[in-house]
Amino acid sequence: MDKNLGKKCREFSLKVIKLHKQLANIKKETVMSEELLRCGAGAGAELSITKFAMGKNDHIAKVYKALQNCAEAQYWLDLLYETDYITEFEFNDTSKSCDELIQMIIVLIKHLKT
Repeated sequence: MDKNLGKKCREFSLKVIKLHKQLANIKKETVMSEELLRCGAGAGAELSITKFAMGKNDHIAKVYKALQNCAEAQYWLDLLYETDYITEFEFNDTSKSCDELIQMIIVLIKHLKT
């Protein structure tokens, strides 16, 4: 995995973990925040195992799974924001990280397919 992509994944995962802790402890919201935690941290986890992929197709499939996790994380962020569980700043900050990660993964997929 590219060093910059790995760093971006880790940053996003840490933001999601901190957001989940805040939502669970302070706002007592667990359902949506646990879903966000699962897919948000799952994107980085999925990318981290690509080095053990069983060939090119498996590698691409794992990268796609990371992309799907990011898309799902964005969905949960949208819902948390629209239901006033997270502030506009929290939403914008975390959503921006998610969007940047999505763009980096898309570039990686295009590279892998060539």
